[in-house]
Amino acid sequence: MTHSLVCPETVSRVSSVLNRNTRQFGKKHLFDQDEETCWNSDQGPSQWVILEFPQRICVSQLQIQFQGGFSSRQGRLEGSQGSEALSKIVDFYPEDNNSLQISCLSLWVGWSVPLKAVPW
Repeated sequence: MTHSLVCPETVSRVSSVLNRNTRQFGKKHLFDQDEETCWNSDQGPSQWVILEFPQRICVSQLQIQFQGGFSSRQGRLEGSQGSEALSKIVDFYPEDNNSLQISCLSLWVGWSVPLKAVPW
């Protein structure tokens, strides 16, 4: 059984917000469990989300959901320990649909800050 590693102490940052409209498209919608809302980035070659966890984490799955027609063709999960530079953990290839997509990682990720999903 899986559970979300995101908790109230998790700090999130995003590359951009569509038209700087944080009320309608801001990062608060990343984890609000509301299918009617979403984070929406501005256009650009690389959009990203950074999550800084308050403790070391073990990641077994990456679950991501895009709006159909607005999916990245390729993404990269990166991580670091403390203040080290981010390094690649795994590339992933999401489908361009509204389905919840799950990538099983089967690896230990002992990073505390930050963990970054980078579509590229």
